[in-house]
Amino acid sequence: MQTIDGIIHSPNLPTEEVTTTPDPMRADGIVTATKPLDVAGTVIRDLQIRFEGGRVVDVQGENADALRSRIAKDDGASRLGELALVDREGRIDKTGTVFFNTLLDENAASHLALGNAYATHVGEADRDRINKSAIHVDFMIGSDDVTVTGLTKDGAEVPILVGGSWQLGT
Repeated sequence: MQTIDGIIHSPNLPTEEVTTTPDPMRADGIVTATKPLDVAGTVIRDLQIRFEGGRVVDVQGENADALRSRIAKDDGASRLGELALVDREGRIDKTGTVFFNTLLDENAASHLALGNAYATHVGEADRDRINKSAIHVDFMIGSDDVTVTGLTKDGAEVPILVGGSWQLGT
């Protein structure tokens, strides 16, 4: 990002994540959070979210009503705005602490965010397609058991994270 004075910076410190803006119309399946989530002072544990056609259709977990009410805020609140990968070597996760502060906790594990997307992650041609919302709620999905497989334009599968470790370039 750039400050009003022209200074280039990353407002997310420490930055352990590799992040992107997903297509808000293309999420299907169930994702389970691996760490508790704080939503405006309410801690949600054992969070599970089910997506259909890019939209959250079910939220389960202890105190899940706090997230249900947050994602009812506007049309984009129940869609993905961010996907971030964090490997198991990050410094934040090694502390074993959940800080309940997104700028720290999101660097402990791979995560998703519901709500607003970052336009800086996509080209001009796709800017109108990104998710827009008044909210942006990150929740952690990463662990040493996570495997992430990417797809090339040709449909070939490429391992990205296996057992929580980067595979690119290996």
